[in-house]
Amino acid sequence: MASILSKKQKQKQKSTKLSDLKTLGNQLLSSRAHINNLPKLLSFVSPASPPQFVVESLLSLQSFFTPLLPDLPPSSSKPSAADGSHDDPDFIYRTWLRSKFDELVEALVEVLLSPQSDETLKEVVLDTIMEFVKFGNGGKFHSAMYHRLLRSIVYTTEPVNLLLDLLSSKYFKYIDVRYFTYISFEKLAKILDANGISEDKNVKKDGNDGEHPSKSMDQVIHKIHYLISHIPSLESSVEKTDHEMWSGSGEYEGLAGKMKADGKQHKTEKQKDKVLSADNIAKKMKLKFTKAWLSFLRLPLPIDVYKEVLATLHQAVIPFLANPVLLCDFLTRSYDIGGVISVMALSSLFILMTQHGLEYPNFYEKLYALLVPSIFMAKHRSKFFQLVDACLKSPLLPAYLAAAFAKKLSRLSISVPPSGALVIIVLVHNLLRRHPSINCLVNRGGGGETVKDDLEAEQRAADGADGTGTGSADKSIKKSGMDPFDNEQSDPMKSNAMRSSLWEIDTLRHHYCPAVSRFVLSLENDLTVRAKTTEISVEDFSSGSYATIFGEQVRRRIKSAPLAYYKAAPTSLFSDSESQFPGWTFTCEDSKRKNDSADENRKIDKERDHSPVKRQRVKC
Repeated sequence: MASILSKKQKQKQKSTKLSDLKTLGNQLLSSRAHINNLPKLLSFVSPASPPQFVVESLLSLQSFFTPLLPDLPPSSSKPSAADGSHDDPDFIYRTWLRSKFDELVEALVEVLLSPQSDETLKEVVLDTIMEFVKFGNGGKFHSAMYHRLLRSIVYTTEPVNLLLDLLSSKYFKYIDVRYFTYISFEKLAKILDANGISEDKNVKKDGNDGEHPSKSMDQVIHKIHYLISHIPSLESSVEKTDHEMWSGSGEYEGLAGKMKADGKQHKTEKQKDKVLSADNIAKKMKLKFTKAWLSFLRLPLPIDVYKEVLATLHQAVIPFLANPVLLCDFLTRSYDIGGVISVMALSSLFILMTQHGLEYPNFYEKLYALLVPSIFMAKHRSKFFQLVDACLKSPLLPAYLAAAFAKKLSRLSISVPPSGALVIIVLVHNLLRRHPSINCLVNRGGGGETVKDDLEAEQRAADGADGTGTGSADKSIKKSGMDPFDNEQSDPMKSNAMRSSLWEIDTLRHHYCPAVSRFVLSLENDLTVRAKTTEISVEDFSSGSYATIFGEQVRRRIKSAPLAYYKAAPTSLFSDSESQFPGWTFTCEDSKRKNDSADENRKIDKERDHSPVKRQRVKC
């Protein structure tokens, strides 16, 4: 029967003209006697209808329902014999109108999410739904309808980039929209975290099918993150005294929940429209902001969302949380993962430690483990090196820890690109200036303890091995050039950095890149006149690369250019090999003699073949 009716309705819709819809709408708005036109207009609000038919029907229905919304009963209310409402024709009529209004909202959501609808129609439908949200709850903000809208947008599998942009650009400037957005996202995140998308039973009540496979979890999280990250910061809202409200009523009681005490105090006509003060609004917003973000961060975030969250957490989230220390579990868990995730979590964790009193005992051990060659080619290396420099700035840092970081960075300088070597020179320079107790790493010769004579040390070691010696040789004395630093040790305390030296920095004076070698020389001069110089800013070198070094060399003004000029054309690569390479011998002359002797032997063989004696032998 339903299919037959639907066919009849489709036939009627095909025969209906746009002028007929205008006539139905005018009749509905003019007299209550034409109330039967309401279901007819509702039937045209569907994705299958032409866009102009949907818009025309929607204009009439919006004009009809908007003045009636404050008087309509809630969706859950039904006529009952207890209060006598089942005999009240007016109540029955308003209840029927509420059911038709709910059908209209469901039809609008279906049109909004349909791939058949064009962008203009979607924008019109979204504006209509938000107008109903504005006065749908007895003239106040209809939070349930707004939550249903957000949930439908988040859960749909169709592309909704346009809707996300429209919501964030047109409606997130209103403080009540932001407030209820945080509440909705908190609910959605808790449902996803507890049961998963496929078990969200509340979706089915709103007319959706309720079937959301687990593979779409990433899409849902992406949409929630896009919306929650595009809500304007609370900083501007706190400074305002007159907050812009979408509901238009000026009453904050919906925003505040149930605040009975503040709702009864009215001193002036201006205060009658305000139930909450600006400070109380800021506290409420900050509380909902905190709950929404904490619920979202408990979800299994995809790796790209994880990185985006960590990249902006210290600027867009932490300053506006009610209690930033609540992020310690998320950040410490991220810091323990290792790799790029740990690097990106360092900014927020450092803020919690320095500004909010968070204690993290293994912080420097984890930071020490992040110093690997790959970090010098990471995307976020600039911020990481600035944080490393800031973390090592405290004068209370133990000497062994400062020495371990200086030595670890020095060892990395011989295996990283030139841009990384420049950053390392800056970091080591600042460490030496801040912590005079590790200057022994510069003044110590060799790679560790000094010896009086290398031959004597070798002889003692040999005597100890053969058993011929006394065996009482000093085992602490090591051969010159042996570095006691353990580069593979993850614990800075056990790395023996204080017994080593910064010989790697000394080798950079002969680096193949001129910028590195020149900078090392300036470092050496800088340390000799410590009182006249200051620390170097890491920010100027932290984002360097091959391209930046090449650009600086190209822009550099050259005073004199080297010329390759010869009075006579060279006949060999090295004119005087003995003076150019002392201690080396080349066997070019010997190989030439061998070649000459080989040629002479070939000539003798040929002469023998053509001699008469040879011919005679052949005849025989």
